[in-house]
Amino acid sequence: MEFSNLPEFDKQFKTLLRKYRTLEEDLDLLKRVLETYPRGYPPRIFRVSGLGINTEIYKVKHFRCKTLKHKGSRSGIRIVYAFFAEEEKIEFIEIYYKEKDNIECDKNRILKYYS
Repeated sequence: MEFSNLPEFDKQFKTLLRKYRTLEEDLDLLKRVLETYPRGYPPRIFRVSGLGINTEIYKVKHFRCKTLKHKGSRSGIRIVYAFFAEEEKIEFIEIYYKEKDNIECDKNRILKYYS
């Protein structure tokens, strides 16, 4: 499985990495899981619907971050990615910490790159 990132993802990742030091290691663990389950497994990883595009977009809702002790997979960190079955490729679109004013993925970014 091949993995890549959008430039916006890299910027968000670097910002979060300053606060959550184990994030790089945690993302590597997620990549190993996605090699086995690229289409996710509900309710942890589910497909984002209602976008009106053919590209398969998934959202990781239960992401385990070692820095956030005693939270387990309910860390509040969300990751959005696109899966391309023919190419066996996953492209990370967005990573963010879920807060009251930031609970949705950036649909404009998804439509910009994949419509």
